Amino acid sequence: MKSPKSPTKSDPSDYPSAARINWFRQHLSTWGVANRRDFPWRNTTDSYHLLVAESLLQKTDADTVAPIYALFLARYPSIHALAAADLDDVAKLLEPLGLFFRAERLQQCAEIIIRQHEGKVPDIQKQLLELPGIGNYTARAIGSQAFNQPLAVLDANVARILERFFGLQGERVKSRCKILWGAADLIAPKTEVGTWNLALLDFGALTCKAQNPDCDNCPLSSKCDKWKVAEFRDDLG
Repeated sequence: MKSPKSPTKSDPSDYPSAARINWFRQHLSTWGVANRRDFPWRNTTDSYHLLVAESLLQKTDADTVAPIYALFLARYPSIHALAAADLDDVAKLLEPLGLFFRAERLQQCAEIIIRQHEGKVPDIQKQLLELPGIGNYTARAIGSQAFNQPLAVLDANVARILERFFGLQGERVKSRCKILWGAADLIAPKTEVGTWNLALLDFGALTCKAQNPDCDNCPLSSKCDKWKVAEFRDDLG
């Protein structure tokens, strides 16, 4: 007998029921309260600080970013300080994170914000997306954390959770997948979306990991599509 394939959904009409979504929200939110990771950018709603944090976190893990983030804000405590800085100095500070263009883009962001937005990070998603190096994830992360906007996020962690639990099949490039973005928006609660986003990120980093997920201790396993398939295969011997 062949092992069953993971269930897949490729059409928005196949999105999960409200009851299943509510169950997911409740259990993940409870887990998030008990397992929230502590990083300095999670203790602020300062839009400049969050712009810096989200820019540094691109393609870099949080533990690596944390000390550089603190040094960066100590040296460039405001949009104006960053815009006036020597680019080589900014790049040298960020060198441990790699990606030289990150320093250039951050400084370009600062210059545009001063020139076009009176020195204030814009709170409109369309305007954030016009800044260098700012994509959907970063714009929504800033919107939800700095401005308390009901904007869900989707990165590799979130995509993996949604695909596994709900049996969704996203496209190869998750960040551009309309199905997964639609699911992320649908599943997010109507309030406190910033807190919800952080719970998802933590869950993907600590429990629903890409490699060796901790399914045995997962609070979602009883209704997880991936877990059901794994149990079926175990029963087959």
